[in-house]
Amino acid sequence: MFTTRPTLQGTFGMVSTTHWLASQSAMAVLESGGNAFDAAVAAGFVLHVAEPHLNGPGGEVPALLAPAGGPVRVLCGQGPAPAGASIEHYTGLGLDEVPGSGPLAAAVPGAFDAWMLLLRDHGTKPLADVLSYAIGYAEAGHAPVEALGEAVAQVRELFTSEWRASAALYLPGGRPPEPGRLFRNPALAATWRRLLKESGAAGGSRERRIDAARRVWREGFIADALLRTAACPARDTSGERHASTLTGDDLVAYRARYEEPVTHDWHGWTVCKAGPWSQGPVLLQQLALLPEELDMGTPEYVHTVVEGSKLAFADREAWYGDAAEVPLRALLSREYNAARRTLIGDTASDELRPGSPEGRTPRLPEHPGADRTVAPGTGMPSLGPADGDTCHLDIVDRWGNMISATPSGGWLQSNPVVPELGFPLGTRLQMAWLEPGLPNSLTPGRRPRTTLTPSLALRGGEPVLAFGTPGGDQQDQWQLHFFLAAVLRPPVRGGLDLQGAIDAPNWHHESFPGSFHPHAVHPGALTVESRLGEAAIEALRRRGHKVTVGGPWSEGRLCAVARDAETGLLSAAANPRGMQGYAVGR
Repeated sequence: MFTTRPTLQGTFGMVSTTHWLASQSAMAVLESGGNAFDAAVAAGFVLHVAEPHLNGPGGEVPALLAPAGGPVRVLCGQGPAPAGASIEHYTGLGLDEVPGSGPLAAAVPGAFDAWMLLLRDHGTKPLADVLSYAIGYAEAGHAPVEALGEAVAQVRELFTSEWRASAALYLPGGRPPEPGRLFRNPALAATWRRLLKESGAAGGSRERRIDAARRVWREGFIADALLRTAACPARDTSGERHASTLTGDDLVAYRARYEEPVTHDWHGWTVCKAGPWSQGPVLLQQLALLPEELDMGTPEYVHTVVEGSKLAFADREAWYGDAAEVPLRALLSREYNAARRTLIGDTASDELRPGSPEGRTPRLPEHPGADRTVAPGTGMPSLGPADGDTCHLDIVDRWGNMISATPSGGWLQSNPVVPELGFPLGTRLQMAWLEPGLPNSLTPGRRPRTTLTPSLALRGGEPVLAFGTPGGDQQDQWQLHFFLAAVLRPPVRGGLDLQGAIDAPNWHHESFPGSFHPHAVHPGALTVESRLGEAAIEALRRRGHKVTVGGPWSEGRLCAVARDAETGLLSAAANPRGMQGYAVGR
């Protein structure tokens, strides 16, 4: 089968990320003797520089890691709501939703501490080594992708009239970053150089210096600068100016942490995801809802997958979150999903139909209504100054260490840049509801439910496949189709056809409240790539799907790496959509 690129194969190491600079930086770490976790941290910090419209140090990152010979663990780099971020505080300001941008939408930043914890516990390199790539690109400059300049142009008026520190960084000479002209972030480079100097003064072991860097972040000059900017009211999507609830106590109290993954067995595979503080288990529910037989590539296949996905996402909306107990065992049980599967008929459903695990009564948020939705088929929300997306990376090394991570948040569009640091806070609190009593209600000290959802799959108990994608609510829809395409297709050169699975025509539906402000919903809306073909598209329309035909390469931005446990053969592939994701390896 023709693919845009080959599936890479080798035995030394494989990297796939959403930007070529991150991919090659990670590969350079592997070449210098580092392991997959060293390489992941280096790539993560390069992504902050190369894709600041998609992620930043003030955002968050969940990861799934499989150390060679050890158990799969979840690394949670999703910060909670600050102690002062109560529903009463927001409604007292006259708000019925958390703004989609600005200081009031900021959770406690989690990405930095998570990367440091990963490096300390599972890496081998000094912090200075893995930060050197990001410092180099921030200081000497890099050639920006078109999307970076487009993102800045979208918020030019906001930057020049309100967020002046952002304008100073991202509109040098009054112009957005452009391809072919080097773009620099000297403040960010200076931040990391000072961090290295202060943490290095702690002396002692590599681990001690990394812990010192964590203290600098939450208690030192970085914390001071974050809090100064957070305390300054800034205009957000409400049209008003608000300050953050973030305090020094919130920063001091936060620690990234490890958790057990949630798993589901399907056709000899064990798929691992983060818990229901993320949307991760929705991928597992979609697998549990599939019938035994699937005829891939047919309109019947697309219809069945989409209708099952609607049921799983309805359960996500009713049951997932960090603010209440989640009946996860029941939601993933064979009996529950067998009963749910009977709801899949021959025609498309426009209803949001959550189930009743353990006989419990589902409760959905009061939705703001169709008059406040965004245009269907766009994939990510259109939120004016809050537009943003996500990055992803997957790495496997010659020793068998494997990691999948999805950094996001802290976008340049999300909050004013902290002038001394060169990056802004994030806006993850926009995912939470200001309605009490929901599993995803805004709750001090609890994590807003995130769409970030890396994946790792085992076969025979051995980690074999790491994969993921940007894309908000679409992530676990695109990942489901990729996973099915990868494991059900015939092998290529004796291994998984990763590139063929990534290149296959993809789709997404929007029959549930979106996770981002203003929580848009479009019952029955289904967006497909035109490559699906006219006959299939018309067959789906006859079944009642409200089909929007997107561009031929518009759905999904997947990365993937794999390892054959028997032979040690490594492989990798990356998404051609967007023209910036690359896999490298040997």
